Parts: sequence; structure tokens; C-alpha cells
Amino acid sequence: MENLTSLKKLEKLYLGGNYITVVEGLETLEELRELHVESQRLPLGEKLLFDPRTLHSLAKSLSVLNISNNNIDELGELALLENISHLIAVDNQLHHVKDLEFVLNKWTKLCRMDLKGNPVCRKPKYRDRLIIQSKTLESLDGKEIKEMERQFLMNWKASKTSRKKSKEESMTNEYAAYPHFYDFGTGHPIVPVYYNPSGKGKPKFVVLSELHRSPRNREEPLQRPREGSNVNVSKRISHLTLKDSQTSLPIKDLLEPHLLS
Repeated sequence: MENLTSLKKLEKLYLGGNYITVVEGLETLEELRELHVESQRLPLGEKLLFDPRTLHSLAKSLSVLNISNNNIDELGELALLENISHLIAVDNQLHHVKDLEFVLNKWTKLCRMDLKGNPVCRKPKYRDRLIIQSKTLESLDGKEIKEMERQFLMNWKASKTSRKKSKEESMTNEYAAYPHFYDFGTGHPIVPVYYNPSGKGKPKFVVLSELHRSPRNREEPLQRPREGSNVNVSKRISHLTLKDSQTSLPIKDLLEPHLLS
């Protein structure tokens, strides 16, 4: 890409179907609004690249960019183009929604984006996530984004965030209540409960871990220690389980929880 430096008033440039491997030499085109470099005849396995100097020069002017069918696998370097309103990048190798969310956060004027033919389009909730990320996007892959659709997705995200926050606060409170008995594997407290099934001798203990247990664990019978066995306290805390509130132990056998010293 040479001999373009004198075209300082150029607004639209169409270079599709050439042998360009690096978009460069456009540093003086400060009024360029549209750049079309789709379907370059690239060497096998290579992708179209952008010279950082050209990107910096076009950052405030470029509005429309067509980079379709160029084996491009990420858009991070294009985040500098802060005035992009229309991106056409069909039939490339974009795989990750997070990468797209990153550039959408930078492109605050983007209205239309077409990514058809990229692997990322098959990702779960691909469209939903991009709509939530960009408040200015009006069309995605040729399909209009209605305000009702965006509002619904925004409400869904807010509800999901609220539920997650409530769960985290609940777990924090549980840990505060039982700081010395906390199972970091499951994220729930381990509560010691003392009982004396025979009514003789010293009371035995089991671990009450009834919060968020699987149905299978709820059905397992209580494993009581054998009489005379040498009970290892730390192992019992890790392995013994007790049924939930519908336990088969007599109520008289369950005493108030105590923390081990």
C-alpha cells in the first residue's frame, strides 16, 4: 500500500481482493471514513495485519471497516478505532465472546456489526451477551435489535447479578457463624453436633453439613462410630455426615452445637 500519502482528503478506500498482508501506509489519510480490505489473497495460514501507526492515524476518523474473509482471529488491536459505527467481519476465525465484549466496550458509537460465518456465532448466548454489552448496537448479523429485546436482556442480567450477590452474602454470613468449621471444597460451613446414642460414657460427635447437599447424600444413613474405636477428630469432621432436618436420630440425642477448642 504505497503512494497514498498525498490523498489527504480521501474519505473512502476500496482495496478488496488484493494481495495485501499488512494494512499500512495510511498515516496521512486523516479524513478517511471508510476502509474496505475484504478477501485478501493471503498466504496459507496467515491473517491480515494492521500497522499500529495506521490504526492510530485512523482512530478518530474511520467509521466503516470491512475486514471480511481475512482469517482474522481477534479484534483487540482494532479497539483504537473509537469512531467505528459499522464493522463487517464475516467469514473470519473469531472464536471468543469475551474478546468481542472487550472491543464493544471501547466502541461506544458502534451501530451495526456483521460477524456471520465466524465460530463465535455458535457460542451459547452469543447474541444476548453482545446486545447486553453494547447499548448503541442497533443491528447484529443483519438482524435488527429491538429496544424491547435489549431491555428484557438487561433485566435478566440484573436479576442474575442480584441472585449471585445474595448467594455470596449468604455464604459470607455462614462462614462468619462457623469460622472454625468451614468446608472450602463445597463452600458451606461444617457444624459439629454432639450426641450420645447409648446414654452412657462420653458423647460422640458427627458433622452436620445439611446445607446444599446432594439428594444422594441426604438419603445416606448416619455412619456412627463403633464403640471403643479411636476417633480421629479431624477425619470425622471431613467425612462423617448427618441427614438434614429429617434425620433419623432421636431429637433427644441432638444437643446444641459446640465449637471444638
